[in-house]
Amino acid sequence: MDPAIITLCVLAVAAFLFITELIPLAVTAMAACTMLGILGVLPSKAVYAGLSNSTVVLFGGMFVIGAAMFKTGLAEAIGIAVVKKAGTNEIPLMAAIMIVTIVLSSVSSNTGTVACLMPVIIGICQAAKIPASKELMPLAIAANVGGTITMIGTPPNVIVTGALTTAGLPTFGFFEFAAIGIPLSLVITVYTLFIGRHMIAAKSAGAMDEEALKAAKEEAGGGGDAPKSKTKMWISGLILIGVVLCMALNLKTVPLHTAAVTGAILCVITGCLKEKEAYAGIDWVTIFLFAGMLSVASAMEKTGAGKMIADTVVSMMGSNPNPYVLTGVLFLISNVLTQFMSNTASAALLAPIGISIAQSIGADPKPVLMALGIAASCAFATPMATPPNTLVLGPGNFSFNDYAKVGVPMCVISLIVCLVVIPIVWPFGM
Repeated sequence: MDPAIITLCVLAVAAFLFITELIPLAVTAMAACTMLGILGVLPSKAVYAGLSNSTVVLFGGMFVIGAAMFKTGLAEAIGIAVVKKAGTNEIPLMAAIMIVTIVLSSVSSNTGTVACLMPVIIGICQAAKIPASKELMPLAIAANVGGTITMIGTPPNVIVTGALTTAGLPTFGFFEFAAIGIPLSLVITVYTLFIGRHMIAAKSAGAMDEEALKAAKEEAGGGGDAPKSKTKMWISGLILIGVVLCMALNLKTVPLHTAAVTGAILCVITGCLKEKEAYAGIDWVTIFLFAGMLSVASAMEKTGAGKMIADTVVSMMGSNPNPYVLTGVLFLISNVLTQFMSNTASAALLAPIGISIAQSIGADPKPVLMALGIAASCAFATPMATPPNTLVLGPGNFSFNDYAKVGVPMCVISLIVCLVVIPIVWPFGM
């Protein structure tokens, strides 16, 4: 059988399993690249090559640094201090919650940020007699959009970066995402404060799922109620600042992944994290899903499977498709998928296809992949779209329709912002 057809069959099965989650996401991704090796599509050396990708190393290192921020209590202390200073007026409190959550989510776990701030926010709302739902929905929204600001803020950003690297194309810098992430975060925040908040149902706090909250904190590295050391808080903060500065300076001798791993090592050496806590702080699902799908993307490019999909899509759009229209369509596909499945899986499925489509019409793949990645992070419209959405579901007494009412307009706004900003920063011309 033609290798391209085999690759497409494997991709179709993987897509079905990603959507249904009949088996774990990471297992699906690793099984896909393994099957491509067994069936002779990929040479043995290329099957698990994604695990040695520098972006995987970068992501692993930043997971550890983020875990140190939560373990030492730094992230929680920053968030609580800002939220408490905002007072008990609904709108200033909402603004403070969204701003601090966006900042923390841009460099650390958005799930951990929500888990740390949610109990404090509910307490303030109860004391001020503000409906908890009015502040919890903006918390989840900010956690989702904040991740779009840096490469490691959310898995889809890493996925699209890795896809470009695998295809041998110019890729994104660590802070390059801020060119769209910051404007999008500002627009979503302003919209929420002045329009979106009116669409949030006013409901008093429901019961918090203490087990889910505890699990989310532990996943981010912040489990345990032991007294926090201010010295270690400062150390973890300085390590993060040092790593970010190294990345910003783009030093040739200290590439992004080296800076991240150096920071992770320092977190363990200085006692901000124990060795086992560092391992636990890494999101292994994302690591293996990313690595597995990099190999699948490589197979799609080498066998021509990606080109087959691209040619089919482009032919449906007419003889001379507009890159804006194609980008908008791909944004919508990615955004709809991410409301019902993992945003990591959504980006991993579509990134290699996006590259092939862009190349087939003679456009630069970077703006197309940027739109795909951002769309996968704009998971506002369902409670199962992201862990932050799920965490606030019970405490906010939300229904499925509550998310749709608030989230769908935000998805449309995100599409408009992306179609305006992305082509300006990353033109379609090759």
